[in-house]
This record gives sequence, C-alpha cells and structure tokens, in this order.
Amino acid sequence: MSVSPASPSVRALAVIAAVLTAALLALLAAICAGFLARWDGASLPGALRHAGTVFGATLTLLCSLIALGVATLT
Repeated sequence: MSVSPASPSVRALAVIAAVLTAALLALLAAICAGFLARWDGASLPGALRHAGTVFGATLTLLCSLIALGVATLT
C-alpha cells in the first residue's frame, strides 16, 4: 500500500505550526526563567536579561531542530 506525499501547502502549514509552537515554548521558558531569576533576588533588568537569553537560546535550538527535520524530509 503506497502513501501519497503531502501537498506543498500541507507541508507549509505544518512548518508554520511547528515554528509557532517553538515560539510559544520559548516564550514560556523565558517567562519561567524571568520569574525564577526575580525570585532568586535578581533586579528587574537582570531578570529580563535572563529571560531574553533563555528565549533566544530556546528559539534558536527549536528552530534549528525544525530546519533539520524539514531538510531531512525533503
């Protein structure tokens, strides 16, 4: 039994959904990091710096994994 390949529009929607999910996860990680830094006694600018660093690192990691998956599947 053969499976027909997904159309390009379905692939594009899947990639968009994956990127939006990655952005949401990165945002949640940044919020948690900011709260934890603030709870640990960091100043507000310090907590925002921690949150920004975690957001950037998480989003970079997840987007690189998505790009690797897309490159593997095409």
